[in-house]
Amino acid sequence: MLLPQISPSPLTSLKDPIGHPSWVYELKHDGFRGILYVDREQAWLVSRKGKKFRQFEPLLKQVLRCLKGQHAILDGEIVVLDKKGRSNIYDLMAHRGEPRYYAFDLVWLNGIDLRSRPLLDRKRRLDRLIPANDSHLLYVEHLDGDGAQFFKLVCEQDLEGIICKPKTSPYPFTWIKVKNPNYSQAIGRREMFDRFCTGVLSRLRPGGSSDQDDVHYEDPA
Repeated sequence: MLLPQISPSPLTSLKDPIGHPSWVYELKHDGFRGILYVDREQAWLVSRKGKKFRQFEPLLKQVLRCLKGQHAILDGEIVVLDKKGRSNIYDLMAHRGEPRYYAFDLVWLNGIDLRSRPLLDRKRRLDRLIPANDSHLLYVEHLDGDGAQFFKLVCEQDLEGIICKPKTSPYPFTWIKVKNPNYSQAIGRREMFDRFCTGVLSRLRPGGSSDQDDVHYEDPA
């Protein structure tokens, strides 16, 4: 089955959450945004800029254990979690810890194009698709309630922020991110990313190929 190429839902920023009953709220995990394609016995991850990630093969093998035999396209975040279950971008970029995939949307499943379906319908299908006892493929829960209070708690826990989404929105749709202004892992983020990319480029072999065959990194949004 030929899977369509998906353009990920874009994000725009606001300082405060949308306070409306027709919206839901998700935790913004700090990692690499990735569209996950599963075609029965193979899987691959594509960045928000359309580049295939080459450095997450062990994670993809774990994902296939859960979704083998499916034709599916998921949207989510590649993360490394600390002992408290919080995403740590420093560990992800430095290849420390075990990468996991946090899925927050399901846009295609076994020949059914779900992009015109309401968000909450897609999330219900996604929740049923992901095994509850797996530690590598995870489901992003949502809050249907007080987004302002949720954001306050997120900031108190030193998490990156939240994402606001209309319940009935199709895919793609411009979602709203509200970032914690005091998030500790945002300090020096640009300098860290620049240093890391410089280190990757310095390992390039003559001829322009790298030790990890077209390794791709993007500045986390």
